[in-house]
Amino acid sequence: MSIELEQYQDRMKKSIDNLSNEYATIRAGRANPHILDKITVDYYGQPTNLQSVANISVSEARTLVIQPWEASLIKEIEKAILTSDLGLTPNNDGKAIRLAFPELTEERRKELVKDVKKKGEDAKVAIRNIRRDANDAAKKQQKANEISEDEQKDAEADIQKLTDEYVSRIDQMVETKSKEIMTV
Repeated sequence: MSIELEQYQDRMKKSIDNLSNEYATIRAGRANPHILDKITVDYYGQPTNLQSVANISVSEARTLVIQPWEASLIKEIEKAILTSDLGLTPNNDGKAIRLAFPELTEERRKELVKDVKKKGEDAKVAIRNIRRDANDAAKKQQKANEISEDEQKDAEADIQKLTDEYVSRIDQMVETKSKEIMTV
């Protein structure tokens, strides 16, 4: 009987997926519909994702067009965008809302890169916590005489290998996103 690494690997994959979703919502100067993923609007008393109540498309490199399914939602969508932390001002023409992405300043780019690095560091901490949980499980199994000391050491080595692999992936994601943001 040995420790099951799959459950810990799944948790590490979820941390990577979560980081990937976080990075999708960070704007890098180009229009990206995913930056609106976290925005919800009040739709008949229910908080609803923007994608569920409107068509979102990229009309030009720096412009998103949001066309709500119901014209009455325009004011709600506008309000949701203004109260979000996107820092964008919506333009409403009565039928659709246009979001123009201004060119990012050097200072703003550096702030975004700091944010990217912080999110990457948070993901690494999550991976290390999963490693700790896995190592604790191996120690418990060894104490309960379910596995030998050698099996415990092997399991810990496998867990460390898995941890190194995922930390390396996170470093790669941080570097890629930082380059994307700093590219003018």
